[in-house]
Amino acid sequence: MNLHDIIRRPLITEKATDLQAQDKYVFEVATTANKVQVKTAVEKAFNVHVVDVNVITVPGKMKRRGRRQVATSPWKKAVVSLRAGDKIAYFEGV
Repeated sequence: MNLHDIIRRPLITEKATDLQAQDKYVFEVATTANKVQVKTAVEKAFNVHVVDVNVITVPGKMKRRGRRQVATSPWKKAVVSLRAGDKIAYFEGV
């Protein structure tokens, strides 16, 4: 897989913004990606040193579309911890 296939998008939420003070960043990743693939993709894409990766599978939810109930797709997110002093410039100023 290409590194842009592994990292889909950064997640910018209130909780993710609070984690940036601890040098942790949150990304939506491919459902087939594992911790090692996420680590190498973040290191190559942003030129930082990754210390730890936590991967969470978020289950889909039931949503109403008119009279029908449909399930949203499950997805995977990764919380990436960086070495002290490393920053990802993409998240700065958000």
